[in-house]
Amino acid sequence: MEKAILVNLATNPQEKNEADDSMEELELLTKAAGAIVVAKVFQSRPRISPKYFIGEGKVEEIIQLKEAKAADIIIFDHNLTPIQQRSLEEKIQTKVIDRTQLILDIFAQRARSSEGKLQVELAQLTYLLPRLTGKGRALSRLGGGIGTRGPGEKKLEEDRRRIQKRITKINREIAHLQERRSLQRKARKKSPIPVVSLVGYTSAGKSTLFNRLTLESTLVSPNLFATLDPLLRRVSFADGAYFFLSDTVGFIKKLPLELITSFRATLEEIEEATCLLHVIDLSSARVEDQAETVEKTLVEIGVNDVPILRVYNKIDLLPQRQELLSLNEKTEDRSVYISALTGEGIGSLMAKLRSILFRKMRSYRLKIPRENASLISSLLPWAIIIEKMETDSHVALKVIAEPEAMKPFLVYSDKGE
Repeated sequence: MEKAILVNLATNPQEKNEADDSMEELELLTKAAGAIVVAKVFQSRPRISPKYFIGEGKVEEIIQLKEAKAADIIIFDHNLTPIQQRSLEEKIQTKVIDRTQLILDIFAQRARSSEGKLQVELAQLTYLLPRLTGKGRALSRLGGGIGTRGPGEKKLEEDRRRIQKRITKINREIAHLQERRSLQRKARKKSPIPVVSLVGYTSAGKSTLFNRLTLESTLVSPNLFATLDPLLRRVSFADGAYFFLSDTVGFIKKLPLELITSFRATLEEIEEATCLLHVIDLSSARVEDQAETVEKTLVEIGVNDVPILRVYNKIDLLPQRQELLSLNEKTEDRSVYISALTGEGIGSLMAKLRSILFRKMRSYRLKIPRENASLISSLLPWAIIIEKMETDSHVALKVIAEPEAMKPFLVYSDKGE
């Protein structure tokens, strides 16, 4: 297991105030990548050094720490320029990576689907392209581990033209997959069945809530970015109405632009959703800061018009859990308090979701004669079929639909509910 030294620099009072939280998150990211933190270095200075990012005195301090702690890697909680990264590696004689490269490395480990792997490789190559000068030789000297997964040393030693060709090829493959995903979304759009997407800061409990609502057992882990590939499952209400629930990658502060761009196809699932469940870790000391980060990211990727229900999770870790549960009675409020782990508040969550997703719809029972059974297919773009029973003389249906859409079919109405 690699031993890491973490480095943070503050150039203003706000960055200084946020330094502890930022370093704590960087430590979690480092652990998620498979390394252990042996030391942390912080510096406050008015300007960033063009050559080393930090001051030369701090570089010397890191060199001494590296020797004392037998560290294998130096991780900066910032984005480094190619010149800064090369200068630091030459001076310290140890592998140096920045926050973006660390996150990309975690994604390279976690991606499972072919699309996810392509998206990660595209993000890594886009990030590494301006850093290619001398990088192959540097990696040969510094060895493998964090920051070298994914495209790998062989690809990094290729010239820019071949790297660009690989990027072009990946873009074509992703575009093909994106087109297929788009067709799937169009097919879903022809149906009134709603789609709900889980969003939230990483480790907020999205996967636990996904499992709770879908009765499945997908991976649940305290590690950051444990879930990458999107999942889509059906969730039913007690009366038979249902929706599709999708789980997505967790957000984080300073999420690399390369990842947001490369994962555009995945993020489009969020844009196309009927409703978003913004899962928030209420037990976190940085709860509002994390919530703000997610909502800012949603604005950045163009999600402005989708209704959002704030789901405050992990109330089982708080002493005032009963008081929080009582707040769920405010039915008009676009927030709900739950524990995805214990199931507390899930009934309130489902009730509020039911209201948001089906507020304009009513339930109808239809009895369509056998000779007119072909009309059922014309119902599909407008109605959700909850029950279907066939006899020799007719087809009995229970459907949910908007009243306006049902007018042509009311002649077959058995009972309006």
